[in-house]
Amino acid sequence: MKINKFIILIMLPLIFSFNSCNNKQEISKKFENFITVRGSKLYDGNKEFRFLSYNVPTLNYVEDNMEFDQTNPYGLPTEFELRDLFESIVQTGGNTIRTYTIPVRNNNFPKEAVTYVEAPGEFNEEAFKVLDLVMALANEYKVRVIIPFVNNWQWMGGRPNYADFRGKAPDDFWTDKQIRNDFKQTISYLINRTNTITGKKYKDDKAILCWETGNELENTEEWAIDIARYIKSLDQNHLLMDGFFAIHAEEGNPINKFIEQYAIDEPAFDIISSHHYEPNSVLMIKNMKKTVEMIGGKKPLIIDEWGFIGTSGSEAVLDYIIDEHNISGALLWSLRRHNKNGGFYHHTEPFGGGLYRAYHWPGFHQGEAYDEKDILKMYREKSFAIRNLEIPEIKTPKSPKLLSFNNTPKFSWQGSAGASGYNIERSMSINGPWKIIEHNIDDIDTPGFDLYNDESAKIGETYYYRVVALNEAGKSSPSNIVGPIEVNFLTRVDYAKNLMALESFKNLEIITGDYRSYKEAFSRIHGNKKSEGSYIIPGKFKELRLYSFESSNKPNIVLYVSEDGKAYKKVKFDVSEYRLVEKNYDYLVPRKYIVKASKIDVPEVNYIKFKASDTINIVRVELEYQ
Repeated sequence: MKINKFIILIMLPLIFSFNSCNNKQEISKKFENFITVRGSKLYDGNKEFRFLSYNVPTLNYVEDNMEFDQTNPYGLPTEFELRDLFESIVQTGGNTIRTYTIPVRNNNFPKEAVTYVEAPGEFNEEAFKVLDLVMALANEYKVRVIIPFVNNWQWMGGRPNYADFRGKAPDDFWTDKQIRNDFKQTISYLINRTNTITGKKYKDDKAILCWETGNELENTEEWAIDIARYIKSLDQNHLLMDGFFAIHAEEGNPINKFIEQYAIDEPAFDIISSHHYEPNSVLMIKNMKKTVEMIGGKKPLIIDEWGFIGTSGSEAVLDYIIDEHNISGALLWSLRRHNKNGGFYHHTEPFGGGLYRAYHWPGFHQGEAYDEKDILKMYREKSFAIRNLEIPEIKTPKSPKLLSFNNTPKFSWQGSAGASGYNIERSMSINGPWKIIEHNIDDIDTPGFDLYNDESAKIGETYYYRVVALNEAGKSSPSNIVGPIEVNFLTRVDYAKNLMALESFKNLEIITGDYRSYKEAFSRIHGNKKSEGSYIIPGKFKELRLYSFESSNKPNIVLYVSEDGKAYKKVKFDVSEYRLVEKNYDYLVPRKYIVKASKIDVPEVNYIKFKASDTINIVRVELEYQ
C-alpha cells in the first residue's frame, strides 16, 4: 500500500480532531434504513425518498487550489471544509450529494498531487481516510451519498488512467482483462473497506444511497453487466445505478444520447440515470419525458446531472420533476464550499458556455451573470417542496473563524455556511468597545489572497480584530479575537476591479471571463506592450508586489520609481513564476513581481510605475508603506 508520509503529517490533526463522530453506536443510529426500490420509486423504509440537491465534484477531493503561488491544484479537504459543505447542503434543503469519482493517478498531475488510486492495487490510505470522514459526516448530517466508481474522462483521473497503468489505450478499459481486474480491485477495496472513524464497512453504511458504475461512461453492454454483477456479488445492501453516457447537451457538437436497454433489463441495475444540459427547458423536459417513457415504470430515474439554463427555465424543469414521481430526484451541477484559508473554492465550468461557474451558497454578486442568488433561492424552495416539507426560515449563521496575522491588518477568515456578508470589527482593547470598520462585505473575492485590508489603522497603534457573519436572519456571535496587533506598516491594495486605484494609466482596461486561465481570478487589469500605469505611495515606501498572468516565456513588465511623478528611473526587481504543469486547462503563467525599498537607490520614492512589454493581466497589486 502506497502512503505519502507528508500527507500523513497533514492529515493527523484532521483525523484526531473529529470528536463529534467518536461514538460509533450513535453514528450507526443516524439512518434506520438502506434506500430500497419498489417499481419506479425509491423508499426510505415505507416513505418515498425524493430529493433535489447538488453534485459536489470535490466532495472527497480538492481540484481547485487556485492560490496564486501554488503549483499543485489538487489536495484533500479538511474537516472544516467538509462540515461547511454539509451544512450548506442541509440549509438548501438537500438530503443527497453525488460526488464525482474515486481519483486516480494521472500522468498529467503534478508529481506531488495526492490521489486515491496510485497504481493498480495501490491505494492511498490517508486519502481514503478523508472519504471515511465524508461518510461519517454524511451520517451525522443525515445526507445520503451517491458514489460513482470511475470517471470516463481525465478529470481527477479515471478510465484513461487505468489504461495508462498498463500502457494501453483508453478504450482498452472496456475489453482488456488485466485492466478490468485492476478496476475490480478498486471496487472491492472500497466496498469492503472498514471506515476508520465509524467502524463500519462501506457495504454496511446506510448513508450511501447507491453506488454508480461511473460517470458518463462510454461503456459496452458486456462491460456494464459484468461490473454490475460483480458489485452486487460484494454488496447486497446498496442499490446500483448505471453510469452510462446518457447525456443531452448542446456544447460544441450537439449530444443527444439516451439510456441503454441493457440497464432496464439487467436485474443488477436498480436505478437509471441521465444527464441534461440542453439549451432550454422545453427540450430538457422533452428528453426527460422520453427517458421516463423508455424505462416504462420498471425502475427509478435519477437526473444525475443538470444545469446551465436560466432561472425561469430551471423552475419549469423542477416543477416537471416534482410532478413526475417516476423521477426520484435531480442533482444540480455544481456546488463548491468555503476554503480553509478564507473565501471559497472557485471553478469555471468548461462546458458552461463561458458563462457559468460553480455555485456558492447563498449566492453572491460575482454570480450575477447567471442569477446565482435567485436560482439558489428558488432551488431551495423546490428542494423542500419535493420532500413535502415546509420551507424553514433561514437561520443566523454560525461564528466565523478569524485566521491569525501580525504586523499589518491584512487578513482572512474561515467563512460561515449561508453567510451573505461580514462585519469587520476593531478595538483598542480586548474587552472593547468594538467599532464596525467595514459593514457587510462578502468573502467571494479572488482566491488565494487576503479577504480584507484595514488601511484606516494607524501605524504605531495596537489593535484587536474580530469578524461577525451576516445573513437575512441576522448576525452571528463574534469570531475569535486576534490581537494585540502592533501595526508596523500598512498596505494599499489594488483589487483590479476598476482603474481608479491607479494615479495614471494608458491603454489599460478591466476585463472578466475566461476565469480558469487566470486561476479563477474574477477581474483583471488587461494591457499590452503599449500599456502602463502608476501608483502614488501614500507613505514611506516599503515594498511592492504585483501579480500578473502572462503567456510569454519571459516577464512582460518593467518597473520604475519616481520622486516627483515626472522623472522615472528603472529599478531592479525580483520575479517569481508559478507555472502549473498540468494541461487539463489553459493556465497562463502566474508571475509575481517584487520591488523592495532596500534595493532602490532613489532617496525618496513617491510614485511607482509599471510598463508592459507584451500582454499582461494584473489581478492584484499590493503597496506596503510606513
